Amino acid sequence: MHADEEAPHAFEESRRLTGPNRSSATPAVVLVPLGPAARDGAAHGRWLAQVHVMCKALGWPAPAPRVHLPARAQGDRVDVMLAFAAPPDSLFTATEVNEWAWERAAAVHPAQADAGFVLAQPADEDAVQHFRQRAAAERSRPLARLLDAAETKGLPCLLDDDTLSIGEGAGSVVYARAALPLPMDVPWPQLHSVPKVLVSGSNGKTTTTRLLAAMAQAAGYVPGLCSTEGVLVAGRSVLSGDYAGPAGARAVLRHPGVTAALLETARGGILRRGLAVQRADVAVITNASADHLGEYGIHSVEDVAEAKLVLAHAVAEWGTLVLNGGDSTLLRVASQLPHAQVARWALFAQRHDTHILAVLRQHGGSTCGVEGGHLLLSLHGQEHDLGDVMQMPLSLGGAAAFNIENLAAAALAAAMLGWPLDAVGQVLLQFGRQPQDNPGRLQALQHRGASVLLDYAHNPDGLAQLLTVARALKPARLGLLLGQAGNRNDEAIAELARTAASFDPDRVLIKELPEMLRGRAPGEVPALIEHTLLAAGLPAARLAHQADEEAAALALLAWALPGDVLVLPVHTAAVRERLLAFLAR
Repeated sequence: MHADEEAPHAFEESRRLTGPNRSSATPAVVLVPLGPAARDGAAHGRWLAQVHVMCKALGWPAPAPRVHLPARAQGDRVDVMLAFAAPPDSLFTATEVNEWAWERAAAVHPAQADAGFVLAQPADEDAVQHFRQRAAAERSRPLARLLDAAETKGLPCLLDDDTLSIGEGAGSVVYARAALPLPMDVPWPQLHSVPKVLVSGSNGKTTTTRLLAAMAQAAGYVPGLCSTEGVLVAGRSVLSGDYAGPAGARAVLRHPGVTAALLETARGGILRRGLAVQRADVAVITNASADHLGEYGIHSVEDVAEAKLVLAHAVAEWGTLVLNGGDSTLLRVASQLPHAQVARWALFAQRHDTHILAVLRQHGGSTCGVEGGHLLLSLHGQEHDLGDVMQMPLSLGGAAAFNIENLAAAALAAAMLGWPLDAVGQVLLQFGRQPQDNPGRLQALQHRGASVLLDYAHNPDGLAQLLTVARALKPARLGLLLGQAGNRNDEAIAELARTAASFDPDRVLIKELPEMLRGRAPGEVPALIEHTLLAAGLPAARLAHQADEEAAALALLAWALPGDVLVLPVHTAAVRERLLAFLAR
């Protein structure tokens, strides 16, 4: 069914979205068309018609097809995305249907391209028979019986290409799809769900997830956490690597020891595969800022916010959507998305007297923010003092404003879950004192009398927040490690460099990331960063290059004198661990 890439109706990729996604609350398929027809609104209309006709012929539910149009073309690329909802047991077949519908729509001769002609065409009977056979072969009766039985009992299921699990964590059972039992052989009385929190955002999601895991443990749960750093259960590493997508969520929710799940949910997993879970008790979105623009149909901050707000699809009817009340773009987009409006909202911000938080409290809603130097929680009309922010290690004496937002977000989410507030307050006053609490996220260290801030800041907003903290420390000189992965576009890389230049650093070590070139030539990203820094007015004498991240960081540490502040945004976990060992020595 795949077209030749040279054909005008070729497509770049076609994939399955196995959970809630940007297009629908249910599994879906998505295709990125290429060629002249990709720019043709009439071709999009013909695709819509073909999808409707074929799904009806196959007896599938209404597909709700959607054409995602970027705000602007990216050079010769258009990055239109064509998506429709499909039965979860027929996603491979639906992917082929999507490709067939696009090929058929794009191949119509211009003289026949009016909508009336296309809509009048009956379903292609040969294609209908082909797809019926494909769907029948894809569907599994044993799987369908188990899914139906689990739904009847109100139990969640997790399904991937090889495995089915029923229930969650300590209340789950896992089966290979090749050896499924009969419903009567499933230990139903032992199965149950566990409390689940989804956490997303452009910045702060790993710290917020780690805070929630610590609060869960303080409340008596066995926390399972997945993030860009790996999977941990009760604080112990189970898997290492980037597990902030569906694979990480499944690993947590299938672990037999887990009694509460804290699931960092990154943009990439949402857009490539959808959410792993259908229902969550709480979803937290920390913020939305410009990052990864140009990937998977994301071309603006509003698109970023919409992608993050996919989490609202999974908020259960009893659950809560926890949003940053100080992020106007996030709130505006949320107010326009029906699935986000359905959920009950709770809001956090740096200041508890932020207008929209006050309005929500007037209507009986729950909020969290700082007032009079203390973190205040208003829970269903009752106020609770969670402690002096200056005494909370993550705030760095109040200098780390973005971490204050993370503290408020985690406290509010934990409160909405009904966890004991004394346990929540205890974590707020302790978390961050030990290096293992929050590795790689605003770790404050010392080196030869200089202060070192080790962080993951990977976009302009995150870097600006980090450098604001550094300037608040009143450095004698400010040193900065600067680099970027190659999968950002030129403007995003230049904006990162302009952000750095606006803080007037005294030394910038420009690093290459050889393992993150992602299609770029070696030296291309550092050259773009240097060009932008010079254009922004930084003298060439302040700039230096190193061929890899570790060498650049060590060179900056060798430059340091007492009273300096060094800002080290480190992308690679292995490099971070070696730097921490070096600083400890």
